[in-house]
Amino acid sequence: MDLVDQRKFKELFRDHLYWSNPDQPSLTVKVDEVTYTLEQVAGFKGLRVWYCAVLPPKRVQRLIDEQVRTSSTEERLVIFADEHEQAWRWPRRAQLGSANAKLVLHGYKVGSDDRRLARQLNAVKIGFNEQLTIVDMLARMRVAFDHEAETASAQAARMMGALYAELERSRWDERNATLLLARLLFLWFADDTGMWRKTIQGEAPALFQMFVENHTSAETFVTDLAALFEVLDTEEGKRPKGTPPELDAFRYVNGGLFNEPMQMGSLTLAFRDQVLEAGEFDWSIISPAVFGSMFQTVKDKKARRAAGEHYTTEESILKTIEPLFLTELRLRLENARGDQGQLTKLHNDLGRLRIMDPACGCGNFLIVAYRELRALEMDLLLARRELDLKNKDIAHVQQSFDITSELKVSLDHFYGIEIEEWPARIAETAMLLVDHQANLRMQDDFGIVPDRLPIKVAPTIVHANALRHDWESVVPPNDDVIIVGNPPFLGQYTKNPEQTADVKRIWGANYNGYLDYVTCWYALAIKYYGKHSGRFAFVSTNSISQGEATEFLWRPIFDTGWRCRFAHRSFQWTTETADGAAVHVSIIGFDKRTDNVPKATLWTYPEGGAGIGTPHEVANINAYLLPAPRVFVSSVSKPLSALLPKVDYGSKPTDNGKLVPKSNDLAAVTEIRTDPIASRYLRRFVNADELLYDKERWCLWLEGVTPQVIASSPVLSARVAAVREFRLKSTKAATVKKAATAHLFDERRQPSTSYLAIPRHVGETREFFTSKRMPPEIICGDANFMVEDPDGFALGVLSSTMFILWMRAIGGRLKSDLRFSNTFVYNSFPLPVLSDQRRSALVAAAAQLTAARAQFPAKSLADLYELGRIPEPVLEAHTAIDKVIDAAFGVEDGATVEARQRLMLRRYAALTKQLDDAALFDLDGASDD
Repeated sequence: MDLVDQRKFKELFRDHLYWSNPDQPSLTVKVDEVTYTLEQVAGFKGLRVWYCAVLPPKRVQRLIDEQVRTSSTEERLVIFADEHEQAWRWPRRAQLGSANAKLVLHGYKVGSDDRRLARQLNAVKIGFNEQLTIVDMLARMRVAFDHEAETASAQAARMMGALYAELERSRWDERNATLLLARLLFLWFADDTGMWRKTIQGEAPALFQMFVENHTSAETFVTDLAALFEVLDTEEGKRPKGTPPELDAFRYVNGGLFNEPMQMGSLTLAFRDQVLEAGEFDWSIISPAVFGSMFQTVKDKKARRAAGEHYTTEESILKTIEPLFLTELRLRLENARGDQGQLTKLHNDLGRLRIMDPACGCGNFLIVAYRELRALEMDLLLARRELDLKNKDIAHVQQSFDITSELKVSLDHFYGIEIEEWPARIAETAMLLVDHQANLRMQDDFGIVPDRLPIKVAPTIVHANALRHDWESVVPPNDDVIIVGNPPFLGQYTKNPEQTADVKRIWGANYNGYLDYVTCWYALAIKYYGKHSGRFAFVSTNSISQGEATEFLWRPIFDTGWRCRFAHRSFQWTTETADGAAVHVSIIGFDKRTDNVPKATLWTYPEGGAGIGTPHEVANINAYLLPAPRVFVSSVSKPLSALLPKVDYGSKPTDNGKLVPKSNDLAAVTEIRTDPIASRYLRRFVNADELLYDKERWCLWLEGVTPQVIASSPVLSARVAAVREFRLKSTKAATVKKAATAHLFDERRQPSTSYLAIPRHVGETREFFTSKRMPPEIICGDANFMVEDPDGFALGVLSSTMFILWMRAIGGRLKSDLRFSNTFVYNSFPLPVLSDQRRSALVAAAAQLTAARAQFPAKSLADLYELGRIPEPVLEAHTAIDKVIDAAFGVEDGATVEARQRLMLRRYAALTKQLDDAALFDLDGASDD
């Protein structure tokens, strides 16, 4: 970096990065009557580094590079530098390897700690023993520029957010602000991708940027833009005489983008400066697939949460569309190479596909799907051309192969529904941009590109509520329609009344209060297809395959003939922004293939959902995303096994901290202890935190205490009075009624014998469920469940490997933490009948576990069960428990987790009379070993 600061670029590249000596003389170019000299300082197999010892304006830099490009068809890196600043123009990441590539600007201030530039230079350093090709070098640069592209996307997002903020200051409403920004986005992209020219020959000037620079002012910017928009919406032959040449130079755009009526408000003086600054940015390097990130910059996190919006990364989009249809199409292409008939059949099939996203947001799914299908079509057309070249002379092929007439993947085959106008507008615009990017690739491959101006073909993006709009009116259903998307995530307690009404209306008699908002899209998808086959896949919260709601969603899907084609089990969600959603999701796709071709693919992830998924081909994927029988687990009011005692909630105070002081309220506990009467009724209290982390907490337990005793204590009387007042203010009639017994907990279930305290949630990495036996004098709060357990039998059952694997298989989760439920997880546990001998052995093993834990008094339950650090005596006790429970279930030695879960699901199916259904859909050839 010292050499960079000193502008010793020859020494940098030749002596430290080990590039070759220059092989070209200096170049002189003229821009605006000014002559500039560029010296080649190094090269690498056709990739040349040029240095200009001045730093002209960015517009001039671009024009200089245009002339450097025309002087040579080789790759280039151009450095402009003065004493204080430098502009490094690197080969564009998306077009590395293309002779006509534009360059990416990296500005550098001399003396700054610029790690991005250092990283890029490291990427092009050649080791002494390396034998690199130009392809190897460009591949290295691609890796380095991935980070550059991410940075550029973030910069673009900030600029869009700043422009939106200026419009808000000028009191623009959302509709007109979004339309203006969408138009500006199109104009910048058109500038940077050569869209204004009619042929691929010649330079493509940045017309919009030059118009803003030279023909507008801050005071007249509103009318200047309005005049431009009117010209863009007028056919070139029908424009009024006297249209200024700087406006008449623009091509007719057509389409709704510039045709739709727009009310132009006032603009701040700063707005034009920000538009100029944004115009200096190279918008061609931004993937339209990240425009969702731009949208996030103009809405706050709270607003996104209310709408359930979670923008999908490109990685997650590919996790959805590749197993749903792309991988299959790519395999067909590979198998069809060399066979003109099969290539033609595949091409016709591509032309029949229709892609719909009924919650499209900014169109990310549609954008990536279109990009990938266009790329697949280009590969197919290249394969056809290669066959033609083998069978015919080259001249004939060049005359007969009209690539533009051969295109079958078209923008008007893509459809979206979006409830909000801004993302719908961005989706519409971004699809036009990605189409132009695909055409630029066609130019590289075939030397010809379709002229998309004026716009004649566009996607259909409907601005409507997808839960109320008729999907069939967007695109008629048939076997070639593919539905994909990332519908809104809203759980049971986050839906507003209107959204709850939508869920109830869509599910009708099958409505279950636990169904996530996202499940409405599944219900409408199966209704939309009817008897048609089709395919659909959604990114969803992991809750749709966990807990009580699973049966209510999946049963109608299976009953209408769909199979789970693929699934990504729960993994950590990441979005394009730093404050992205903290959720865990699953991606699930369906088709109606009855021959199981291709075989179902299940991706599994490490506990917690972090890391890379591992794919497994399986014979069947059930509703719990397991390669196991199609069994549905239901809530029941009492345990299926007569051996299991009834579990209930702990006691609920509803006291505003007066009967159960907060754990950090030491003054309240001291006050109670110093009162000779109140101190008699002070009891240890355990909620989940106290249970798991051995925290000390106390409560007033006044069961059986008379009013006279309470009145004799200032502390008791004051606290009881406060509870009474608190309950009387409640909006719940039942709570108000409990004001009459304000000295008692609202709900009281404290047992008179030893009991098992059961936390509602345990960490996803726990190897065993962490419950603990307690004496009756310790009061159990309602953040726990509890069950009477005088001899430790319940502790033994819940501490078994089989029980926690049952929870993992079918239970609900909070993010990724395991959620205990008495009516669902516990009552459904298919515990086999235990002989008296086995029951006694289990009680003994539970006692062994209690004794083993007691050997470590300084360790809380959370400490004892830290992953990989469970003490040996505790592990030995769990082994003793597992020996009993495994024998009862018939678990074979070395059984896998999935084998154990299949075994429990089969037993559950037998207990609930689902055995025939389970056997019908069981895994082909699966065993329990």
